[in-house]
Amino acid sequence: MTVSIVQLLGGLSYATTLFLMAAGLTLIFGVTRIVNFAHGSFFMLGALFTAHWVTRWFPAWGESAPLYLMAILMGAACAGLAGAAAEFLLLRRMSGAPEFYQLVATFGLTLAMHDAMQWGFGPDEVFAPRFPGLKGSVQIGDELFPVYQLAMIALGPLVWLGLHLLLRRSRFGQRLRAATQDRSMLAALGVNPRPLMLGAVVLGCALAGLAGALQLPREPAHLQMDMNVIVETFVVVVTGGLGSIGGAFVAALLIGLVHAFGINVFPQATLVIVFLTMAVVLVFRPQGLNGRAASAQEAGSGVREAAQKFRGLAMGAAGSSAIAAAFVLMAGLAWAGGPYWQALAADALILMIFGISLQSMMALGGLVSFGHAAFFALGAYGAALSHSLWGVSLPLALAAGCGAALAVAAVFGAAVVRSSGVYLAMLSLALAQVIWAGATQWVELTGGDNGLIGLTLVGDEGRPVFYALLVGLALVSVAALRFLARSVMGAALQALRDAPLRASASGLAVNWLKYRIFVESAVLAGLAGGLFAAHKGAVFPSLASVSTSVDALLVVLLGGVHQLWGAVAGSMVLSYAGAELGREVTYWRGLLGVFIMLIMAVSPSGLLGLLPRLVGAWRRRSGRSA
Repeated sequence: MTVSIVQLLGGLSYATTLFLMAAGLTLIFGVTRIVNFAHGSFFMLGALFTAHWVTRWFPAWGESAPLYLMAILMGAACAGLAGAAAEFLLLRRMSGAPEFYQLVATFGLTLAMHDAMQWGFGPDEVFAPRFPGLKGSVQIGDELFPVYQLAMIALGPLVWLGLHLLLRRSRFGQRLRAATQDRSMLAALGVNPRPLMLGAVVLGCALAGLAGALQLPREPAHLQMDMNVIVETFVVVVTGGLGSIGGAFVAALLIGLVHAFGINVFPQATLVIVFLTMAVVLVFRPQGLNGRAASAQEAGSGVREAAQKFRGLAMGAAGSSAIAAAFVLMAGLAWAGGPYWQALAADALILMIFGISLQSMMALGGLVSFGHAAFFALGAYGAALSHSLWGVSLPLALAAGCGAALAVAAVFGAAVVRSSGVYLAMLSLALAQVIWAGATQWVELTGGDNGLIGLTLVGDEGRPVFYALLVGLALVSVAALRFLARSVMGAALQALRDAPLRASASGLAVNWLKYRIFVESAVLAGLAGGLFAAHKGAVFPSLASVSTSVDALLVVLLGGVHQLWGAVAGSMVLSYAGAELGREVTYWRGLLGVFIMLIMAVSPSGLLGLLPRLVGAWRRRSGRSA
């Protein structure tokens, strides 16, 4: 019984951190309707600023409780100021954009802030002193529990009460709640919504910074804090219901307790249990515990706005010629270039196929996956295991990889048809995290973190044929996407994407269409994963990580989700930029993040959508000069 009480208290303490993060993210989403993937960066900023303040800049502050508390509040204020800058430079420009544009744009902000903090604070961990006056422990039965964590448990309800009073009793809070319901009506009544949006972002980011600063007495500040916390924060927000602070509070308690007891019962599968908890909630309540179902207008508006740019997947003659020339160049490099250029071109072609698999369900069906890496990893492991266990050749290994992706997608797709938007994105992320955890922990089969290495699916003498196969499969993928877009099924999918209620009322098999495009997309992603395993000769659990899913999103959105050759352009840019900048520039990820933000803010239709505008501007300038 004593152990259970200690576990319960540990879970409640962790729930406070999750609630602070989730409350901030919920505030930002409720007012701005922006899904801020960079929220973990403000958590890390608050932790790093406070840690350096009390250890390196003013160590005496770490010995006084009032000064230490002031340093924690300063860390929260620093995160709030950074949030104000992010709102002015990026977030207000992304307001009203489809959710997947927001996710990728704020992921670019994450890259930029990560490298900025690495440059400003250095790459090393910082161990801050314990909070003065709260250094001891209390005895509970035969166990000891830290006093500081008891204080954290008390802080959670206090923060919830403070936010409740702010939103219910103050004029600012009432206007914030009105803005979450209908910003246009609020503006029509003479209230400027921009200060409200700025205030919500500043308050939300300050709560994230406060959560990071409060973690210091329990763990050191480091540059991996952002990604470690943001995934579980999204789990809490989505489980509780987007836009509901009360739901976030209940979900934080639930996830905190699941996390605490999971460590004791299933220590190697704690993360899987957390995501399975979210998945179970979303299966029975697709809008979360306390979220409201999106109206038909909300469900389709953002996707419909972007969908208007999707003109039958056609481009102008100049754009098509340029992309075709670039594709021919990449194919030539894969065939006749040196080892470096061959490897780079092969990486780009595989990434292209992976991107097209995601583009098909996003552009046509309006389905957003933030865990598409699950099927990429299943394809890679299916091909690798079939080769290492049974010695099959490349064609059969690729078929095994596609079969593994198909089997999981066929089961998981039943949950997909009940979800949409961010809920679908997080449900797919849950699947990817389960696959990642399984690949990491099932050491006897997958090799764990050591992976499966030494695969010989493609020998040195077969490389030219393999590169020709990559080029052919990439072209077939593009042609298949074009054919699908112009088919009867493609027309039905686009009708479902733009007006789901009208499509259902017209007699379309809505759930079957969503299920079919999801499964077909997963199989193509599995093929890309099998090709990756053959190309690299090794497979690791990181193939199912968040970063792999983000790579697919970046490929699609950089090139243009509603452009036939979007994944082609995006894969070439991302592969070349990552390879060349990584060799020449120390903070290349930050530069890539700035580039991503610029593209999402200036041209949401991607590079290929920007190209006609640049050509038109050049022609107008040339005409005036003449």
